[in-house]
Amino acid sequence: MSVLRRMRGAIRTERYRISSHANDEMADDMLMASDIERIVLTGAIIRQFTDDPRGTRYEVLGKAVDGRAAYVVCRFHGPDVLLIITAYAAEVEE
Repeated sequence: MSVLRRMRGAIRTERYRISSHANDEMADDMLMASDIERIVLTGAIIRQFTDDPRGTRYEVLGKAVDGRAAYVVCRFHGPDVLLIITAYAAEVEE
C-alpha cells in the first residue's frame, strides 16, 4: 500500500493527531482540521525527509477548503496513526 493511500486511510478513519506546534501554525494561517483533511485527501507528496530518527516525514501540498494552496508535514506514529507535525498556507507572490 502506498504511503499516500495509508495517509488518506488514516484521515478517513480519524486516526490522526494534530501536534500543538501544528495547531499554532494553523492558527497563524487560519487553517482548520477540515483543511488538513482536504489537503491530505486531495494533495500529493512533494518531499520526503528521511534523516529523522523518529521516522520519515512527508510534505503534502494540496488545497485548503477555501482553495488556498497549503502544506501539511506529517509522519506515521506507529503503524496506523498519522501525526500532523505542521501545516501552513503557501506564500502568495504578488
